Amino acid sequence: SPQGRSKKKSRKHQRFLERRVLLEQKGLLSPCGRQSTQIPVVGPEAHAALTKANGTTAQLSDKVPKSKRVISASLSPSASPDSIARHHSVLLSQGNGSSKVRTSSLVLRPGKYVAIDCEMVGTGPQGRLSELARCSVVNYEGDVIYDKYVQPELPIVDFRTRWSGITKQHMKRAIPFKAAQAEILKILKDKIVVGHAIHNDFQALKYFHPKDRTRDTSQIPLLKQRAGMPVRANVSLKNLARHLLHKRIQVGCKGHSSVEDAQTAMELYRLVEVQWEKELARSLPPRPPSPVTDPTADSSQYLDDQYWPTDLMASSL
Repeated sequence: SPQGRSKKKSRKHQRFLERRVLLEQKGLLSPCGRQSTQIPVVGPEAHAALTKANGTTAQLSDKVPKSKRVISASLSPSASPDSIARHHSVLLSQGNGSSKVRTSSLVLRPGKYVAIDCEMVGTGPQGRLSELARCSVVNYEGDVIYDKYVQPELPIVDFRTRWSGITKQHMKRAIPFKAAQAEILKILKDKIVVGHAIHNDFQALKYFHPKDRTRDTSQIPLLKQRAGMPVRANVSLKNLARHLLHKRIQVGCKGHSSVEDAQTAMELYRLVEVQWEKELARSLPPRPPSPVTDPTADSSQYLDDQYWPTDLMASSL
């Protein structure tokens, strides 16, 4: 009968309350009303307490589930660029050590940053039109995550091998431009993209990346100041690498390596990452205030007489 079932539930609930009180007294369970973030430790004492209270032997697993890795309490991996910049500013205010912030960047969003570099060949009349022939993408650590040769949509007139490093032999394993474009844009989606004179790379990809998610090492005054060069000067990636990283790139007559150039751009970014993101945080516009709720837009008041058309009210009388 329903009354009998309710009595059974009541007795079962009473036993549950007794077990909970007993475990709380032994310190094996947090008091009622307080939610503990730690996984309760199940041991012999808890097993014995449950057995004594219930009169039956409960089967408890000795395996404690592994807690999920907490990335950050203040910033998620899908954080927007403005929140990332503000987070950098907060970290910087907590300590002057750049290593602390750099480590935090790796922990918070290991896949948030990528660096890109493209090599172009000449197509069209007299080979004056630049089209994509190779694209390389590296991650925050400089590891290659994409590197493919691309077949331009128009016939190649000038391979520009001295600068691009592209030869006719490379085109034998090239993939169509549309296929490469789809693969690359999938990688760049929702990423902060680093590059040197990166507008040229985006132009070759026929793509526009959000400005707040772009870090162009040719436009940041911090790097030029460190290298002892005029802030308004057009400084090449080769010169920045030589002065700041003490490495030689783009040497010889075999052309540039898009992998090496992308890795160098990421190294330069990481060199001034903290200061750069701090300046970006300062330049962010203030957030707009919350909109004031319009009482006429409140659906709970739609049935009030004052919001009904007068002609409709007259016809209903």
